[in-house]
Amino acid sequence: MRLFDTARQAVVPFEPGPVVSMYTCGITPYDSAHLGHAAVYLTFDVLRRRLHDMGHTTRCVRNVTDVDDDILRKARELGVHYLDLAAEEMARFDADMSALGLMSADVEPRATSAIPDILSLVGAALDTGHAYRSGGAVYFDVTTFPGWGKVSHCSEDDMLALAAQHGGNPDDPAKRHPLDFVLWQPSLPDEPAWESRWGPGRPGWHIECSALAMRELGPTIDLHGGGRDLVFPHHECETAQSESVTGRQFVRHWLHVGLVGLGGRKMSKSLGNLVFVGDLLKEWEPAVIRLALLAHHYRGDWEWDDADLLVARTRLERWRAAPSEGGRSSGDGGLGAVRERLDDDLDVPGALAALDGLAAAGEAVGAGAALLGVVR
Repeated sequence: MRLFDTARQAVVPFEPGPVVSMYTCGITPYDSAHLGHAAVYLTFDVLRRRLHDMGHTTRCVRNVTDVDDDILRKARELGVHYLDLAAEEMARFDADMSALGLMSADVEPRATSAIPDILSLVGAALDTGHAYRSGGAVYFDVTTFPGWGKVSHCSEDDMLALAAQHGGNPDDPAKRHPLDFVLWQPSLPDEPAWESRWGPGRPGWHIECSALAMRELGPTIDLHGGGRDLVFPHHECETAQSESVTGRQFVRHWLHVGLVGLGGRKMSKSLGNLVFVGDLLKEWEPAVIRLALLAHHYRGDWEWDDADLLVARTRLERWRAAPSEGGRSSGDGGLGAVRERLDDDLDVPGALAALDGLAAAGEAVGAGAALLGVVR
């Protein structure tokens, strides 16, 4: 299998051991799951299915960010407890992903479960000189990490723009460097707070994933990723704080999924240009929605079009009309063709085309479709 590695900027062999450790950045549960979320988790689902097919065992961890600025802001607006909001949205998310046929994560830990681990990491960063206290908060000092930038390969100007866009506040006067990022921060009066030796407060965005990843999978992970918008600052910061504390490589392979757009802009909660999975499930068969998403290569950005569902429905009907294995078909049900395409940087669109060709030729496609998680 060969996969594109973000840090190495190339398609390279992916050769893990028998047990593959995988960490996928999960949702902040303050609103319903949209197609951008589904595209990310579907990519990792197909990868896991192929790894299982190859004989590997996977240990997949997907976190839940149940405490951060966004969820606290939304809970405040609604007048509800932030954990009640998280529980409601996670139940909806799990139902949507299950309907699309996604395998469950092996572990789905919450950020609030990792406070002791986070405190240990922050303390280690301070003790090793990679962090400092200022203005009541604890910041990571990016100038102390020689590998800063090795995941994203962004210029400093791009980093500053992205940090500002994602709440990094480069103009914070308490920082030594504009790109330094928060590890621990004071809580506002109506926000949750935990005791620490730096005063009561709550964790920053990035530290939770390092704490959860290393708690569940150890200091080095075979494969880590999420949406492309997480490359910087989130995954760059994760790498810096993790490797500074452990002295070991944090991630062997970085895999990022392109962004789904609508109306010419990235689909996002802040813009409100969303297509919710739950809404589509009211009108469309789950297998059709799954196929509509699989029709786009994971690495590219793409624009959602409702016509994708019509194409996917027609494709599913063709596959269902194909012979069953062991009947008139003499092939392997498309399994070999799908395996070949998935091993070439998860070329799922190529796998779909191969199954289309087999179905048109009167051959069975059930085994290949099943490897893609599509039940005919």
